[in-house]
Amino acid sequence: MEFKLNPFIEEARRELVRICSLLFQRGLAHGSAGNISIKSGNHYIATPSGSSFGDLSEDDVSILDNCGNLLSGKKATKEMPFHMAWYEVNPQHNAVVHLHSTFATAVSCLENTDPDNVLPPLTPYQVMKIGRLPLIPYEKPGDQKIAQHIRESATGLKAVLLSNHGPVCGAANINSAVDVLEELESTCRLFLLLDGKKIRYLSKDDVARLTEGAK
Repeated sequence: MEFKLNPFIEEARRELVRICSLLFQRGLAHGSAGNISIKSGNHYIATPSGSSFGDLSEDDVSILDNCGNLLSGKKATKEMPFHMAWYEVNPQHNAVVHLHSTFATAVSCLENTDPDNVLPPLTPYQVMKIGRLPLIPYEKPGDQKIAQHIRESATGLKAVLLSNHGPVCGAANINSAVDVLEELESTCRLFLLLDGKKIRYLSKDDVARLTEGAK
């Protein structure tokens, strides 16, 4: 029996395709790398396995039930389990964006970063839009262990870095999740540009004032 899409799922599917095209045009997504999902009620709308963000069609988009079973579209990304883990520990979020964007992925490959918070406080918008950024231990893409790491590390956060892999960002809606991703990519670029230079970081008091009342 063919699955009948409701208006909310149809709208989420259109929005997913729009965002994928936007990220591709901005050079934040390339080839068939990265994946995005939107949670709509008891369903997940996700990018298909091996798909390019640049030519994704609505009919290709994967529609899954709350157990991850495919209801419509092509086979979902193999990394869907860690998306579902993110929603599990962040029930206020309805979108997850995972890319292999250049600067954030570069930072995820660096040695001697703080795994509890990879980026030092450089700008106020980094603190407000991203917050703490843990580094998730490396696992092969698609490995179920990534989902467990997300459950252990991502509660209450907006973003994490997968070691040697790239960023994962979540938010209440897809536009907000993309905002987090773009702020993270920009901050990682700054971090790499400032390497080897004397840096004036935000103080603990600066950070406290920025985060006061945020939780």
